[in-house]
Amino acid sequence: MVTKTQSKSTVSLTGLAAALHFCVDGLCLCCLYLVTTGIQDLLKYFVVYNVLAFLTQPLTGMLADRVKQRHWILLSSIILLILAVIETVCVIPYCSAAPVFLLMLLSVLLGIGNSLFHVWGGKETAVRTGNDIRVLGVFVSTGAFGLAVGSVFLSRALMFGLLLGICILALAYLRIDTAKPIDTTEVDIESKVYPKPLVWAVLILIMLIVAGRLFTGESFSKVIDKTPMVVLLIGALTMMGKMAGGWLVKWMGMVTSIILLLVGVTICIAAKGKHIGIALAGLFMVNCTMPITLYWANVMLKGREGLAFGLLAASLIPGYLIVTLLN
Repeated sequence: MVTKTQSKSTVSLTGLAAALHFCVDGLCLCCLYLVTTGIQDLLKYFVVYNVLAFLTQPLTGMLADRVKQRHWILLSSIILLILAVIETVCVIPYCSAAPVFLLMLLSVLLGIGNSLFHVWGGKETAVRTGNDIRVLGVFVSTGAFGLAVGSVFLSRALMFGLLLGICILALAYLRIDTAKPIDTTEVDIESKVYPKPLVWAVLILIMLIVAGRLFTGESFSKVIDKTPMVVLLIGALTMMGKMAGGWLVKWMGMVTSIILLLVGVTICIAAKGKHIGIALAGLFMVNCTMPITLYWANVMLKGREGLAFGLLAASLIPGYLIVTLLN
């Protein structure tokens, strides 16, 4: 049974992990934009970063599942991000032609650092809360707003502020974590063991849904003119949608919530060009499904929540590459 003290610790850890997610995604975008602005072929560096950040997550996720002291994954991620900031500030600006090697190295540092962080957070939140769908939504939500803030308020000051935030939040997390306030053996996810063919059939279906969600979200985003304030609004709505999805399921039930979201998104797709409000509503509802897919992936891969998180992240890459090439 989880005590009141353990419950407070869980809330604190969830808040810190979510705040870290905001800072990490914002920092990565800041570093890349600061050194690639004005470079003609900047697209390839962003592609390298995104491929590494997402496509390596099944591998880093398996690492998170095997490592008992997961704080080392968080610390490794922070070290890579610190090195990326050092390169951004102290190395690349003083290389006259900004050599391709250095820019690629930056993309690699940021991509692997980002990958390690995400699977750490996905594993931690799932295990510590018994796969609480509300907590999953809170953790995954803040990265979207971090990206929006990073793109709108891009600056060295913001980059340093985000890095400082990462260090402070990580220290606070580790201080609570090392106190061992939560007995994770009593916060189990699901006791049922599913046949392997069923597990992988469901996982493949979930991954297809995740890839489809990216295309659907992009279809809503395309009809919206991107002013700085609108970018922030989209980031905020995306974040709130991911947060709201878990609470919606707790309030209305899994089946009712899924039906409601499917109907709502379908209506918004049909009418998205009529008004910006419809497109924004559709974007909100699409993102409400994020914690639902993550929850079921964790159920299917009980004990391998890092791999579950990584597989869903990797399933975004095919869609991302197609969207990037088409734009």
